[in-house]
Amino acid sequence: MANRTAPFSRFEWMVAWRYMRGIGADGGVSVVTIISLLGITLAVFALVATLAVRSGFRTEFVDTILGANAHVTVYHAARSTPEGGLQRGIAEYEAEAQRLSQVAGVTRAAPLVRGQIMANANGRNAGAEVFGITLQDLKGIPRVAGDQATIEGDLSRFDEGVAIGSGVARELGVMVGDRLRIISPDGVKTAFGTSPRVSAYEVVAIFTAGRYDIDRTRIYMPFTEAQSYFNREGFADEIEVMVTDPDKVDEMSPALLRAAGDGALLWSWRDSSGAFLRALTVEDNVMFIILSILVLIASLNIIAGLIMLVRTKSRAIGILRTMGLTEGAVLRIFFLCGVATGVTGTALGLFLGVMFVVNIDFIFAVVNGVGDGGVWDPEIRGIYALPAELRLVDVVKAAALSLGLSFIVTLPPAWRAARMNPVEALRHE
Repeated sequence: MANRTAPFSRFEWMVAWRYMRGIGADGGVSVVTIISLLGITLAVFALVATLAVRSGFRTEFVDTILGANAHVTVYHAARSTPEGGLQRGIAEYEAEAQRLSQVAGVTRAAPLVRGQIMANANGRNAGAEVFGITLQDLKGIPRVAGDQATIEGDLSRFDEGVAIGSGVARELGVMVGDRLRIISPDGVKTAFGTSPRVSAYEVVAIFTAGRYDIDRTRIYMPFTEAQSYFNREGFADEIEVMVTDPDKVDEMSPALLRAAGDGALLWSWRDSSGAFLRALTVEDNVMFIILSILVLIASLNIIAGLIMLVRTKSRAIGILRTMGLTEGAVLRIFFLCGVATGVTGTALGLFLGVMFVVNIDFIFAVVNGVGDGGVWDPEIRGIYALPAELRLVDVVKAAALSLGLSFIVTLPPAWRAARMNPVEALRHE
């Protein structure tokens, strides 16, 4: 055999493979290798699955916010009237909505009337919020009346009744065609005070927006009827603005304020849900760090396996060194032993993680069925199912982290094997 071998030659791969298999009396080494392999596989699987669920939950959360709520809400503070009273709401709402719709990036500006009410049907009561809106503007809300929504009934009959969320319908036990009583404490003013206003409406449509808090509390009423019901004739409470790029609402604020006129105020989706998004970001970072530590711990098993391998193969190392094998060749042999475990474990972990994400709906259904439907409570989590989104960047991050740690932890024991004195190794044998 020549004194030097080419780096990562066939001979070095052959020796590394024989050492990893743990032939003969050294068979115990292969057990440690298998344990290291399983540890890395499970750690990478957990990392990929968690990153996918994290990305899916964030995407679903933001999508339901943007798909069922205004990207920007324009409203006016109460203003003094010449008679000495206070004017609440927007009087020239049609003109203001027209000006807002002409701002670059705005797709829709819809006047709204909003009010808190008590809904009653079948002897049951439920608190809800009424949104007075036109049918044309209602159809522009993706999660309520668009392609992303699930609708029962005939939305074209919206002007004849109300559209309610599926949670409201379930709470009150009503279906399409039933009548729903709406009770408002701000009703008719009499000499004895304000009496509650009670009106009955036919349920013409039931929608599912995909978020529990929306489906459970929201009722849509024709705009003119809502004005009459809430004593808002000639006024709108606010203007709901939808834009092409919701992430740029802050940049559009000056233009929107100029179009809205004096006294206008803005409330964006970031203002209403910013705390949730910041909490998700913090949770994402913490989870990635924790799972990275898990991958590191699994990678450290490679060190234990290689140290045992070096101890059991010390005689063989001494013989190879006396035959002329260089320190670099020995280092590469044991480096290959550790790297092979890391690469194989990473590949298996990525495969299992991808399969988990692809089949997560089936897995979720089985787990939720075993738990009698109590594993996932939409009232707490806000969405109806566990979402997962497999992104290339997450897979690359998991693979890079696992491979990088595997390569790093392999170097110390491999370097120790390369620096072993062949005479001392043979003497102890």
